[in-house]
Amino acid sequence: MGRATLPYMNCKTPTQTTPFNDTERVFAHADTCNMRGVIRVDTPKALWLASHGILGIIGIVVFPSWDAAAVFLVLTGLTVCAGHSVGMHRLLIHRSFETHRLIEYVLVWLGSLVGMAGPVGMIRTHDMRDWHQRQETCPDHPAHRAGWFRDAWWQLSCRYDLTHPPRFVPERRVAEDPVYIWMERTWILQNLPVALVLFAFGGWAWVLWGISLRIFVSLVGHWWIGHVAHRCGHQGWVIAGLPVQGFNVPGCGLVTCGENWHGNHHAFPYSARLGVEPGQTDPGFWLISVLAACRLAWDVKTPGAEPDRRGLTRVQNGACGTGARTGMVRPYDQHL
Repeated sequence: MGRATLPYMNCKTPTQTTPFNDTERVFAHADTCNMRGVIRVDTPKALWLASHGILGIIGIVVFPSWDAAAVFLVLTGLTVCAGHSVGMHRLLIHRSFETHRLIEYVLVWLGSLVGMAGPVGMIRTHDMRDWHQRQETCPDHPAHRAGWFRDAWWQLSCRYDLTHPPRFVPERRVAEDPVYIWMERTWILQNLPVALVLFAFGGWAWVLWGISLRIFVSLVGHWWIGHVAHRCGHQGWVIAGLPVQGFNVPGCGLVTCGENWHGNHHAFPYSARLGVEPGQTDPGFWLISVLAACRLAWDVKTPGAEPDRRGLTRVQNGACGTGARTGMVRPYDQHL
């Protein structure tokens, strides 16, 4: 998936002894050092989260109602599943399937309603973390190596600025697309028309539950599953030689729309199917399967559609890295 380019050159304490592994959109240059950076408070990001958290609490306390709670559940499920998991993650970032351009726009727009970033911002955030995790060494911030509270603060209210970062080059089909350019510039405003519709039908209760509480819960939930899925859990596969591994978090398939199967995702990042083993619930893939059955999606990738990642190793009964490694090539065939 990645290709080696430039050696680790500009660190005071060089620990990277092999060349950097570039990814499809992130490229090291002569001064790049992935271990020299500063974690800084991102004030707009922190205020965005805090304001929606406060407004969400006001909605619960001042406007408790079953209809508002139903709006929260429906919109959260729609934006997280169809928008973030399917539109932003599996389609825009990994191109794990293809669909009509209009459907792609709708799915990605729903993803922008989650309140995390616009399309280019989401790709950048994902790819920079992925680039860090593919190197011989990885800083604590992109590795989710800190404890619960510190990592929550880092991920939800801060950013990690490298002194000499690699180049991020998004593909032209995204970077030069006028619709995506518009979404990127206005993503923070995209919830306003939804808020107006909610206010017209349900007043402030629907707005506070359907917009602010939804955004706060979605952002905190995204951090939580990312933290746990890089710390401990079930493993079906490992990527030998990397300091950061992905773990599956059983029991969270429905609420995360399949994003909890992160160990599988590390093994097969191109796959539209994240729950690749029996019993692994994956609502995001259910949606993609429905689209494919209606001939609205095609070229749906599953494990085996692309060459294995270098170092991909099967783990038998693995939990938190304790399983026995078999070293089997293409071991997933028996599960699909």
